[in-house]
Amino acid sequence: MKIGNVEIFSIESGVFKLDGGAMFGTVPKSLWEKAIPPDEMNRIPMALRLILLKDSKAKRNFLVDTGIGHKWSDKLKGIYAIDHSKDTLDQSLKSHGLTAADITDVVLTHLHFDHAGGATKASSAGDSKPVPTFPNATYYVQKDNYDWATRPNSREAASYLPENFVPLMDAKKLVICDGVAGFEKAINYPGFSVRLSYGHTIGLQCPLIQIGSEIFFYPSDLIPTSSHIPVPWVMGYDIHVIKILDEKEEILKEAVRDNWTLVYEHDPVFPATKVLRGAKHFERGLTVQV
Repeated sequence: MKIGNVEIFSIESGVFKLDGGAMFGTVPKSLWEKAIPPDEMNRIPMALRLILLKDSKAKRNFLVDTGIGHKWSDKLKGIYAIDHSKDTLDQSLKSHGLTAADITDVVLTHLHFDHAGGATKASSAGDSKPVPTFPNATYYVQKDNYDWATRPNSREAASYLPENFVPLMDAKKLVICDGVAGFEKAINYPGFSVRLSYGHTIGLQCPLIQIGSEIFFYPSDLIPTSSHIPVPWVMGYDIHVIKILDEKEEILKEAVRDNWTLVYEHDPVFPATKVLRGAKHFERGLTVQV
């Protein structure tokens, strides 16, 4: 989608799988399997969809999240069914005339491995320490999430992997933003803000991007797929369920009122849609091409 000198795209960086029961929490399998059918191991397909924003006038190329990356052992590739045979981040950037060196800004919604795994890569020098994937980019994350990631609880320790963010700090590439105002000051780009969430994890920042009259919202793991639009449909991974219910309710009210386009990071079928208020729950609206 092109609006003036700005282009915004949803791009693919691969796929993986997670347990369907974990992805839908207390929602009965008889309901969620109709939305996203599982495989023989009860895993459901998950997209690794990112946002790319190109501003030719400002000469800035923004990337929101980085996918799962390539720093995985064969064992873990098998457990998570990580598949880059169809799409990789490099290939998707190339299709838009870019390389990793062209990215100027990387917004990390949070530091879980499927969102920040692609933020670093194996060093070409052959040593064991990863390096920033985007050498000319500034990375942004919330202070609350960074602090949480560096001292993870036992439940989330397997999701916050130091190799995905410590090299960014070592290279002085990571900007720690304190709240919405801190993010807006750091990124310094009109119309680019975030909404904060504390239900899935601590300090999740969800980008809200206004270009002209169009508003795009990237809910990350607050609403990972369009099947999670109904407020009670939350994940077993969410650490504060009551909080995320309230957060979703408020966000979805605003999305309906102001006609936002939601871009889903993990939906295997629907990249982006509008949201409607149904008789019982919020519902997926019209599909939008982004």
